[in-house]
Amino acid sequence: MNHSKSYSRRGFLKQAVLASSALCAGKRVLGANDDIRVAIIGLGGKGGDHLRTFDGFDGVRIAGLCDVDPRRLDERGRDFKGKGVFFATDARKIIDRKDIDAVVIATCDHWHALLAIWACQSGKDVYVEKPVSHNILEGRKMIQAARKYGRIMQAGLQYRSDEGLAEPAQYLQSGKLGKMLRAHVPWYELRPGIGIKEPYTPDWLDYDMYCGPGELKPLRRNQLHYDWHWMWNTGTGDLGNSSVHAFDICRMMMGYKSLPPRAICVGGRFGVDDVGETPNTQLTLLDYDEAPVVVENRNLGDKKGSRNLDHVLGVREGIILTYEGGYFAGLRAGGWIYDTNGKRIKQFVGGGGGNHTKNFIEAVRKRDSSTLKAPIEEGHISSACCHLGNISYRLGVPATPDRIKGAIKNNDLAGRVFDSIAEHLKANEVDLGRSAATLGPLMTVDTASDEIVGLDGSGTLAAATKLAHGTYRKPFVMPEEV
Repeated sequence: MNHSKSYSRRGFLKQAVLASSALCAGKRVLGANDDIRVAIIGLGGKGGDHLRTFDGFDGVRIAGLCDVDPRRLDERGRDFKGKGVFFATDARKIIDRKDIDAVVIATCDHWHALLAIWACQSGKDVYVEKPVSHNILEGRKMIQAARKYGRIMQAGLQYRSDEGLAEPAQYLQSGKLGKMLRAHVPWYELRPGIGIKEPYTPDWLDYDMYCGPGELKPLRRNQLHYDWHWMWNTGTGDLGNSSVHAFDICRMMMGYKSLPPRAICVGGRFGVDDVGETPNTQLTLLDYDEAPVVVENRNLGDKKGSRNLDHVLGVREGIILTYEGGYFAGLRAGGWIYDTNGKRIKQFVGGGGGNHTKNFIEAVRKRDSSTLKAPIEEGHISSACCHLGNISYRLGVPATPDRIKGAIKNNDLAGRVFDSIAEHLKANEVDLGRSAATLGPLMTVDTASDEIVGLDGSGTLAAATKLAHGTYRKPFVMPEEV
């Protein structure tokens, strides 16, 4: 496909869409008995799950499959050959088709926003995996595109569809536990090192397309797939990959609808000898005025060589939301309300949000974004908060434990979490006096525009803005006007 011609055609399509009062030029109107024709873009673990899920829905037909890796495309698509399903290694060929109504995007993070925006311009609805974006500005662009073209766009934050979590949110917001004080979001998940190899490029796929808007540079990690999460070029670390789920529900329970006015991050990549760039130990303070949130990531075991994991009040991957009269702890299986002495008061049983994709299909059929459990607006805020933590980290410098404690001295919870991290690292034979953690700057955020407007510490505002807005490699460029 000629890139310039493709983009020119999209520009023409955009104008045609705008001229249509229905905002769906060239798009069929779905009836109650029409199949919704879905394409899955990205067929890794999550994409494979989506393929099985969407293929099992009544009234949904798999119409397209796409993966930049032709070997994986062949493997995942084996059962769909000869059934009228379109196969492609270039996602743009999926997006350009008129016989596809909706796309499910489960690619590397750096492709999410561009594919979602192009799909909107092409008259398609979008289910996009978390984090919905690779930088802060992308999320705003996605919101604009969904609104401009009248598209349904669901974020892959499935716990929003878990009624066992919606119920405690209502309970907490009712004021029964008094004033909200603070939130701790621990996410402890083992992540081994990703190795070191001599520079290479995979010869079995279009590596230029794989890199897309990211830098075109050789790989040095052992495997192509999944471990892209731990490289800034393609991923967002475990903060954006996993703990975004728990933070999103924490934010929902707290009623926060914007980025925090301040954010700072501390962390490092400890105990592994590899080419990974993202931290495997990370403390992100999202300093909301009403009650701050500390998101904590640990990817090492509870001691050196151990595969057991630490926990906080029984929580390894979840939320501890504290109020004057008690706290909520849980996530995946629901959770409990406790009093200030740790006595259980009330249980909420969760189901994991298994109806999240069904919620998307129902919204597509009804043409009603208001019925979405995780609309793109919510996906943007939760993803952007993770980006804030990563931006602070990437602008940071090595610092002594005392200097770190001084930088977060105004937040008691952050100080306690850092002390716990230091003990955790000591158990993993990491001495922060010798292997210094990185201390990022305290960033000030304009919550109306989502722009970083000030820094206290290392880095420059220009560098922070560059990370928040992203950089793109031609021709895979984010349009100024979507």
